[in-house]
Amino acid sequence: MTGTARIEAVGTASPPTSYSQAELLELFRIEDPRIRSIFLNSAIDRRHLTLPPRGDNGAFRMEVQGELLAKHKRQAVDMGTRAITSCLSSAGARLSDIGYLCAVSTTGFLTPGLSAHLIRELGIDPGCSRLDVTGMGCNAGLNALNAVAGWAGANPGKLAVMVCAEACSAAYVFDGTMRTSVVNSLFGDGAAAIAVTAGERGESAGPAAPRLLRFASHIITDAIDAMRYDWDDDQDRFSFYLDPQVPYVVGANAESVIGRLLAGTGLRRSDIAHWLVHSGGKKVIDSVMVNLGLTAHDVRHTTGVLRDHGNLSSGSFLFSYQRLLDEDIARPGEYGVLMTMGPGSTIETALVQW
Repeated sequence: MTGTARIEAVGTASPPTSYSQAELLELFRIEDPRIRSIFLNSAIDRRHLTLPPRGDNGAFRMEVQGELLAKHKRQAVDMGTRAITSCLSSAGARLSDIGYLCAVSTTGFLTPGLSAHLIRELGIDPGCSRLDVTGMGCNAGLNALNAVAGWAGANPGKLAVMVCAEACSAAYVFDGTMRTSVVNSLFGDGAAAIAVTAGERGESAGPAAPRLLRFASHIITDAIDAMRYDWDDDQDRFSFYLDPQVPYVVGANAESVIGRLLAGTGLRRSDIAHWLVHSGGKKVIDSVMVNLGLTAHDVRHTTGVLRDHGNLSSGSFLFSYQRLLDEDIARPGEYGVLMTMGPGSTIETALVQW
């Protein structure tokens, strides 16, 4: 196992307003018992959201795509700057220390990318190297972290920061169908930033900073259309599609990708002390648990994030990582697995060691 990059710190941010599922049903005047059941049986208590403006009749009105893109930009920059600031504070670092910035988002499209807007907003050195990862969905955080770890390893002593900023409030459709109702019941807004270093700086971060040992990826090509975010001609906007079979497809492929991640390490699944899995939804989490033989305790952070925030897309696993740090129970020598799932259908994993 090779790799010297370490996770030095993490920071998270959410919009100031949050709502219970019951409150959302009342606010949006949803009376269909089937849709109400989806919201109330989601294992989600609250979500941080930025709701649409109200029309003349007092009801929330449907935002047009241009308004949604403006919301994405506004929210992603606001949450992203706060997450980065929190992360740097935890790392004891300054904005001037950032040598590489990777910005991840799927809930809107910007050119120049989100990284450029964050650099201007925060006053980061304009000579900072940067990368934007756009459109990869809920799995994108680990795809990007792989690239960030590679840059850190090639630039020892320099600080690399990745930020996942997802304004899921800017990606919705109200058409009364069960498909869109599932999506609208699930996602929340949030951003998470992570600082990665290698070399002497990474080593000085201490035993609380786990090493990123290796990554493994698996795309389920037979299910490439099972999760997608594409244009809906009928609604004149982008719309997220989730096939009902997604939880079972992801769960059925989880064992093989974890096997590939651990291959040649001498480790078994039972040797993994900490599991940080994407909060993709109750059925997704249950399916992964069953197929990997995990306990409710193993995924307590995952289910806790789902309960308190909903599905935060690419940054969900970092919210779980923050909860693990807050517990202060990871000990030197212990191993952990980070796991995200998303469109493709794709499973991404990383092996870390404290």
